[in-house]
Amino acid sequence: MEKRIGTALIQIEDHKNVQLLNDTISKHSHIIIARQGLPRSNGLSIISLVLEGTTDEIGSLTGQLGRIDGIQVKSVLLKNKKDE
Repeated sequence: MEKRIGTALIQIEDHKNVQLLNDTISKHSHIIIARQGLPRSNGLSIISLVLEGTTDEIGSLTGQLGRIDGIQVKSVLLKNKKDE
C-alpha cells in the first residue's frame, strides 16, 4: 500500500485516560511526523498529529484513539498526486 500524508486532531475532554492516549500514540510513533499539544484553560486540551503512513496504519491509530473514553478524534488524509 502507498503511504499518505494526513493529520489527526485529538480533543481531550477527560484527562483520566491520558496515559492510555499517550501509550497508544507511542505505539504508532513510526507514522507520526509531528505532534503539537495545546492546553486550554477550560479543561479541554488539543493534540494535533501530522502523520505519514498507509490508510490501514492511520486508521488503526485513529480507531484506537476514538475508543478511549473522554477522547474525540478526527482525521484527514490527502490524496496522492498520482491518484488524481
